[in-house]
Amino acid sequence: MQLSVTFVLFLLALLRLTRASFYDNPPLELPPAEGTPLDELERKWGTDYGFSGISTYAHLPHVRCLTTPSELFDIAILGVPFDTSVSYRTGARFGPRAIRAASARQTSFRGFNARAGLNPYTAWPKILDCGDVPVSPFDNALALRQMGEAYLELAIRRPLSFDERTSWKHPRIIALGGDHSIALPALRALNKVYDQPVAVLHFDAHLDTWHPAKYPSAWFESPGAQSDLNHGSMFWIASNEGLILNSSSVHAGLRTRLSGDDFGDYHDDDRQGFLRIETDDIDVLGVNGIVRTILDTIGTETPLYLSVDIDVLDPGIAPGTGTPEPGGWTMRELIQILRGIEGLNIVGADVVEVSPGYDDRGEGTALAGAQVAYEIMTSIVKRGMKDRGLWVESEHEKPGRIRSWRDKAKQVIDDMGEGAQRVLGAKDEL
Repeated sequence: MQLSVTFVLFLLALLRLTRASFYDNPPLELPPAEGTPLDELERKWGTDYGFSGISTYAHLPHVRCLTTPSELFDIAILGVPFDTSVSYRTGARFGPRAIRAASARQTSFRGFNARAGLNPYTAWPKILDCGDVPVSPFDNALALRQMGEAYLELAIRRPLSFDERTSWKHPRIIALGGDHSIALPALRALNKVYDQPVAVLHFDAHLDTWHPAKYPSAWFESPGAQSDLNHGSMFWIASNEGLILNSSSVHAGLRTRLSGDDFGDYHDDDRQGFLRIETDDIDVLGVNGIVRTILDTIGTETPLYLSVDIDVLDPGIAPGTGTPEPGGWTMRELIQILRGIEGLNIVGADVVEVSPGYDDRGEGTALAGAQVAYEIMTSIVKRGMKDRGLWVESEHEKPGRIRSWRDKAKQVIDDMGEGAQRVLGAKDEL
C-alpha cells in the first residue's frame, strides 16, 4: 500500500512538471497602440546568432558609405571584388562575400580577443561594413580609377572619433579583396591623404615587385600600358611612383620561384628597398625573431600599409587562392606574428587573394581571411586606445598568462629538483 501511495505521488509530481513545459509561453499580446519602445525592440531582436542575419563582416552594421557621407566611422570594412589582373586562377572577386560569410561567428557579444585583451567591437571606435566598391570587370584601367577614387573618398573623411593629438585624423580602411592589385589604388589614395609615402608590410609567398616585362610576351608594350597592372607588379608600379617608403618596408613569408637563371628578381627588389623574410626563416629566427625584425625595420611611428595575401599560408591550410605555393606558414604562426606587431601605426590594410571556388569543404581559406581581418582590426583598435591614453596594461592582463616559454621551461626545471637540473644542464642556457 505504501508503494502505491508513493507511486501516485510521483505521478502527480511528474504531471506538474509536464504541465510546466516549454509550451507554456505567455499568450501573444498586441503591442501598445503607440508602438513597442525602441529599447525593448532592440533587447528582443537586436542580436543575431552566427547563422542568422544578413551577411556583413562580423554582423557589423552595413552602410553604403560611398553614398552616405553623413555616416561617420572610425574603421571601415570595404569589399573590393576585383580579380581581372591575376596571372593564374581567377575567382577572388568572390573573396569579400566569402570572408564576410566566414566571419559569421564573430559577434560583439563574443568578440573578446584573449590574445590582445580587448573586444574590438565594443571598444572606442565605430566600425562599419561599408559594402563593396562596384568595380568594372571589363576594363582594368577604369577599375583602377574606380578603386582609387572610392578609397580616397572614404580615407579622406573625418573619423567619428577624430583626435588632433593622435594619428587618428583619418579613418582606417580594411579592404577585403579581390586580387592583390587592389593595393595599388589604396597606396595612391593614402599618398594623397597623408602627403607622403608609407611603409608596406607585405605578407605573401611572392615578391609582387616584378617589372611587368618579367611576364614574357611578344605583345609586351613599353611601360605605361594597361597590361602593366597585374597582381605581381603592383608594388613595382607603386615604388616607381614614389608611394612606398623604401628601406622601411618588408616582405614576409616568401617562398616564390624567381625569373630566369639567377637572383635578378631579388636585385630588383633590393632597389625598391624591401627587406625580405622568407618562409624558412621562421625555423631559425622563430616567431619572436620575425617580429623583432619587422619592428626594427619599420618602427612603431611610421605610417604603414599592411597587406596580407592569404597565400602566405600553406595551401594545405588555405587552398582557396589564385597562386598557391607549398611550404607556407601555419595560421597559428601568422596570428602570432600579427599579434607581435600590434604596435605598428597601421593607416590602411587589406586581406586579398581569397578565391572561394578553390576552397575546401570547410571553407578554411575564407575562415583564415576572416580571422586575419579580425586580428588586424584588433591591433588597430588597441593602438588607438594607447594613443588616447585609454590602455592600462594591468587591466587587460590575461589571467594565468605564461610570460614566455623560457619562463615556463625554467619553472619546470626548478620543479624537477637539483639532480635533474645537473643532468639537463639547461637552465642557464635558457
